[in-house]
Amino acid sequence: MPNRKKRLQTAQAHHALPTQTPTFKGGTANATLLPLGAMLLAGSVSAMAQTVPNASEKTLATVEVREQVETPQSKNNLRTTESTIGKGQQALRDIPQSVTVMTEMLLNDRNLDDFREVLKTTAGVTFLAGETGEEDVRLRGFSLGQAGDIYVDGLRDAPLIERDTFNHDRVEILKGSASMLFGKGSTGGVVNQVSKQPFLMDQHEVNLTVGTGKEVRLTGDFNIKTGDDAALRINAMAHDADNHGAKVNKKGIAPTYRWGIGLKDEFSVGLYHLETDGKPLYNHPWFTVNNEIVPTLPAKNYYGLASDYLKTESTYASFSHVHRFDQNSQIKTQVRHGTYERDLWASVVRFGAGTTIDNLNDATVVTRTPKGRVGTSDLTQIQSDYTNQFSAWGKKHSLIAGVDLSYEDAQRNNSFAGTPSGLTTTVGTPNDGAVSTVVRGEPPLNRFKASGVGLYLQDTVAITSELKLLGGLRYDKFKGSYSDTAGNSKEVSEGLWSPRLGVMFQPSATASYYASAGTSYNTSGDTYQFALGSFAPGSNNDKLANTPPEKSRNIEIGGKFELFEDRASLGVALFRSEKFNERNTDSDSAATQYLLSGKRHATGMEFNLSGRINPKWDIFYNHTWIPSARIDESNVVLNAAGTGAQVQGDRPALTPKHSASLWTTYRVTPRVRVGAGLNYRGAQNPEGQRTLVAKSFATADAMVEYTVSDSTSVKLNVTNLTDKLYADSLYRGFYVPGAARSVQLSLKTLF
Repeated sequence: MPNRKKRLQTAQAHHALPTQTPTFKGGTANATLLPLGAMLLAGSVSAMAQTVPNASEKTLATVEVREQVETPQSKNNLRTTESTIGKGQQALRDIPQSVTVMTEMLLNDRNLDDFREVLKTTAGVTFLAGETGEEDVRLRGFSLGQAGDIYVDGLRDAPLIERDTFNHDRVEILKGSASMLFGKGSTGGVVNQVSKQPFLMDQHEVNLTVGTGKEVRLTGDFNIKTGDDAALRINAMAHDADNHGAKVNKKGIAPTYRWGIGLKDEFSVGLYHLETDGKPLYNHPWFTVNNEIVPTLPAKNYYGLASDYLKTESTYASFSHVHRFDQNSQIKTQVRHGTYERDLWASVVRFGAGTTIDNLNDATVVTRTPKGRVGTSDLTQIQSDYTNQFSAWGKKHSLIAGVDLSYEDAQRNNSFAGTPSGLTTTVGTPNDGAVSTVVRGEPPLNRFKASGVGLYLQDTVAITSELKLLGGLRYDKFKGSYSDTAGNSKEVSEGLWSPRLGVMFQPSATASYYASAGTSYNTSGDTYQFALGSFAPGSNNDKLANTPPEKSRNIEIGGKFELFEDRASLGVALFRSEKFNERNTDSDSAATQYLLSGKRHATGMEFNLSGRINPKWDIFYNHTWIPSARIDESNVVLNAAGTGAQVQGDRPALTPKHSASLWTTYRVTPRVRVGAGLNYRGAQNPEGQRTLVAKSFATADAMVEYTVSDSTSVKLNVTNLTDKLYADSLYRGFYVPGAARSVQLSLKTLF
């Protein structure tokens, strides 16, 4: 019993808040210069900031400082009550929108090491399988801009890259319009990956996983206390698998050094590096029966070439500084510079001419057409966020304000496939080892440069002890320049305002009711898709580049409740998301049809439940129900056959009525814990195929964990328990199958 108590205390301390009450040193000798961004921001809100002591004062008043980068018990609980998704550390009940948080415990329980798998276990998320291998993530049916709305610690992550969760503390998904907080972005919401941070104790963890498909994964999490207020944390990962030909090889390391923890001035510097080298299972072809998509080939079968590859590399350095004026106000500045690379050369597989579902057999010919893409990005960002709680005019205020600057220099070739190899195979001989002798050479590159400046201010005012009003406004200035290999060029400049309004009624500590309204926008150059071709006045591409930004709004009414003696949290919301200036033409046809304004909406409900029903039973449940979704206006014309892309009046593609994710665990004995999960996605249309439907599917997962000792545990996971064959990511001519059944055995030790 004493050993078990010690182990529990150690595990909880991993993410515990500081227990010390620090004394801030003042005076000229100990003053720290704020970074440039912080100085600019501090100047703009100085009238609302607390008074800083003068040089004659030796100390400030004793204050209690809460951690800004870690959520308590996120490693040991499926529930969290606070988040940084709304800028600064906020209680989830004070964010008047739906927020889904996937804690480290959930990621570990389900072995969600690939970021795609994290999103696939989030309700409301679907995937368009990109023609050049990237998945376009959809949230509530609206695109996240090919990963343009995915963030790391509040800073925008580069698009079109591979991601791993080895350095993730948690993943936060804010659903609904969020441009006031994050600037240009889509209607569906944003996803924020929260990195693991050093903490003040020595603790190390090593996890080894072996599984089907020759999988071997080794991760290490090493936290070293280097001083009274300083620590170094190193997370490292090596992953290798050969799933019947579709290979994955990943290596990553993320060292972070943090000092001044809990003091007036806190600093952090970190490096992140991830490289991948694999062979992607690009697609499988489908058959259709009565307009229903029928997957046929086993999900594990790889029909690409042995010479196919997907190589990516992400490297960025980050610096952050937190200056605490007192226990209620602080300013946090982050600086990040990163380089991101992607090189894809893969095979689109199709059945030979004349193949039907009735004559399909092992001798059926499978053709392989090359697809390729090359791209690099250099991304630099500076961001300062100021938070303050104060009283003015007889009311309590919670103020957040910020300034952010970004610059991106990207080079792309979206179609660099090389000469077809002419190599074929058959259905009965997957992974035949064939190698293409084609040499692609150096790609010609189109170039995209973009800069952005954003300023925002939001105040939450407590009108009474139960009623709060929220108001926020942001201004963004975006500039982009485009040049292609033919010598054409174009510039785009946009300045946009983004408001946000909310009201919260909180009659008790366990209930919060809210209503909110917010907007979002996407500029026409966000995904670099209009950089090719002639920009002569009057040409289609000239009109594309001058298409006004998409604009969206989200209205939401909901409630958030604490249940089971404050062990679990429940969120329920009714939402309406509407895009009323939509570019609704597929970018692949943009060369022949310029984009006019369109309109679509999605109306539904969101459910989030996470936490402990009792001390032995944990649960995570997320459900999105969208009964009403419609393309209200469109410039797409119905073709003679009545097929093709969605038209006015249709339900938007990739918008199932129901999607849900469930994970629950139960501690059967002090040493044995079992878990089970379900993922469900309803029927949906692929983009560009209005008459076809991919069937609904549900997959089941299971887990059993045995605690060998206070420091060591063994865990067995089985995903897709029934080996369900289903279309996961969809494109208009093919699909990517969901992963086949896999079995993984993990050994974890703490020391």
